[in-house]
Amino acid sequence: MRDNCTDYRQLFLNDVAMMDMRAPVEFTKGAFPNVINLPLMNDLERQKVGTCYKHHGQQAAIALGHQLVSGQLKDQRIAAWAAFARANPEGYLYCFRGGLRSQIAQQWLKTDVGIHYPKVVGGYKAMRNFLLHTTEQAVAECDFVLIGGFTGTGKTHVLQRLDNAVDLEGHANHRGSSFGKRATGQPTQIDFENHLAIDVLKKRARGVEQFVLEDEGRIVGSCTLPLELYQGMQRYPLVWLEDSFDNRVERILGDYVIDLSAEFVALHGDEHGLRLFAQRLTQSMANILKRLGGERYQRLSALLEQALQEQLRSAAVDLHRAWICGLLNEYYDPMYAYHRDSKAERIEFAGNQREVLEYLRARAVRT
Repeated sequence: MRDNCTDYRQLFLNDVAMMDMRAPVEFTKGAFPNVINLPLMNDLERQKVGTCYKHHGQQAAIALGHQLVSGQLKDQRIAAWAAFARANPEGYLYCFRGGLRSQIAQQWLKTDVGIHYPKVVGGYKAMRNFLLHTTEQAVAECDFVLIGGFTGTGKTHVLQRLDNAVDLEGHANHRGSSFGKRATGQPTQIDFENHLAIDVLKKRARGVEQFVLEDEGRIVGSCTLPLELYQGMQRYPLVWLEDSFDNRVERILGDYVIDLSAEFVALHGDEHGLRLFAQRLTQSMANILKRLGGERYQRLSALLEQALQEQLRSAAVDLHRAWICGLLNEYYDPMYAYHRDSKAERIEFAGNQREVLEYLRARAVRT
């Protein structure tokens, strides 16, 4: 018979399967990887029990809960829990604090189907606090270096080739710029923070004590970086990635046009997907209207519209280079040049992708 679990570190390092007994509304706000929501009560049932608790106390609320989840409904939920337990014999269950809902689920599993299934002591709240502390601890104890560079230099491509990199944009499912929205949407803030912490935890378990991050703003799309990490990024050393203008244009064309349109098509089909893609790019340009200024916005928007019409008509993407070049020359490059100059004292190396990769790998060995 396995004991209840208090070793949160091993749960996340080993990707242990868990079932979350919280109501769907709680689960949707934030959860953990490798977890399935098999709630004791659905949202409406939880709301009724909560109201009863406020007005009539705990015993009345418990009695109402047993009344609401009874008979065939109770049997169905126990059957789902039992199926999960049999499929995941090394797993655990949990609720918000590891309290009443976990205890009831354990009791019903034991009484009705003879399964002893352990819970996570402290539940969701304890595991969440553990992950928040994991990130805080890494910031306090580890070495960090940032990759900067003009738009389109391939900073993410470099990160993906490093064993000690943490891809903040990857965890946020966003490319970080005004045009960075993916077709698949972003995680909740809690899910973003949880995945980030688990990534750091696993890398530290492998011996990584120096992390490479992309130089980001505080917000990546709708996801906000942990404050202690962002504050650290204002002083971490910087490695500057360089590439030719033409290479950057081609990379942006690949990421923001060819790949993004393919994402939309895969999700929504050819015709509808391409139209949604066109709407996304048009909206992305509109989002920076004030920063571009009226004349420049009208000119670049016209080039974008021509390129989108041609892409919808013939699938050709060549015309997109015109607005990409204009946006780089007139908007992104001057802005990034200013940021580079403001951080010049922190830049410890500059080079192309090969040189930066070699430098960062050697740096990790030296540290």
